[in-house]
Formats: sequence, structure tokens, C-alpha cells
Amino acid sequence: MLVDRSRFNQEAELPYELRCLDFEAAMQDVYDFFHDVNRFLTRKGLGRLEDTLRKAILSGVLSDMLTASLASHSRSLVENGHHNGHPDLVVKGVYPDDSVKSGFEGVEIKTTLKRGGAVDTHGARDQWFCVFVYQIDRETEPASERKPLRFSEAYLAEVTTHDFRRNERSPLGTRTATLHADGVKKLRAGWVYLDPGDPEEEGS
Repeated sequence: MLVDRSRFNQEAELPYELRCLDFEAAMQDVYDFFHDVNRFLTRKGLGRLEDTLRKAILSGVLSDMLTASLASHSRSLVENGHHNGHPDLVVKGVYPDDSVKSGFEGVEIKTTLKRGGAVDTHGARDQWFCVFVYQIDRETEPASERKPLRFSEAYLAEVTTHDFRRNERSPLGTRTATLHADGVKKLRAGWVYLDPGDPEEEGS
């Protein structure tokens, strides 16, 4: 699968010298990885990676992959060297050893299956917030005919703590935050990539 270049917003104002080309390359890296891994798995009679992993784990894997790929392709961003540090990508040379527990200069990366990009986070922050929306086909039978994982949306916008609503604690005691309606509107205004797919796919 190839990323559709015509779906990028060439007028998008991206921070930290990011380019649509960086997003394209990062997304293509993910496509190539899944293609190679799934070809190996299916030849062994095993299920595709995206059919095997739980949704939360898959989203985490995709976020990590996109973070690493964007870091490798961008001009000024690198991976945050602090374990679980924020943001995921930091501006090279701003923080000692490019490592910070909680910083601002950089971009936080999230992935979700939710159209429109409204994704839960571990807390409301002032940040450059990037969300990739992906689609997976788990319904088509036989499984060998399923469409590969694809990205349908990508957004990047500067948001503040006032753009979030705090959610009730989960049964495990975790409290999350999600962009409220106006926050989501701000995020969507910063669209970088939109490829909703064909009408038949949209209705599935």
C-alpha cells in the first residue's frame, strides 16, 4: 500500500519545520512494516498482526512507530529520551540529552480508531498535539481477503489545558482527559491528511 500524496493539506502550517513529506514517509514506514510482517505471518499460517493485537496495544505500537519514523525524517525533532516523557518528540538541543520528563517544545503523538481524532490522554496539557486515525478490516471473510491497515486522518494543532475535559476515573483509578467539542474543532482545523476511503468502506 502506498500513501496517497494528493490527500495531504499542502497549506497546513506545521511547527518545528515539519513537512507533509515527513508525515508521508512515516506513514509509509508503517505500511511497509505491516506488509512485510503480515506476509511472513500468513505464510506460516498465522493471523495478521493487526488481527492479533488488542486495540490498545496496537494503538501504542503505532504511536511508537510513528514517533520513531517522524524523528528519523524530520529536520529538527528527535525522540524524547526520557522513559514515558512528554512530549514524544522534542526539539533537538533544547533539553539536556534531548530528554525531559515534562516539556513543551515538541510534539505529542497519538493514534486512534475514532474518526475525528478525539482520543483519551493521561492529562490535559499545553502542547502541540498530533493524532493519526487508522482503520483496520477485521470483518472480511476469508481473512486472506482483508484490506491492510490504513491511515485515514492525521491532525496537528497547538492546544491548551482549556481545550480538554477531564473524564471520570476508570475502574482501575486512572483519570484521563479528552479534547472537548471546541478542542476537537481546533484539532480538526489543523488537518494534515484526510483520506476517508470509498463510500462502501465508509458504511462498513
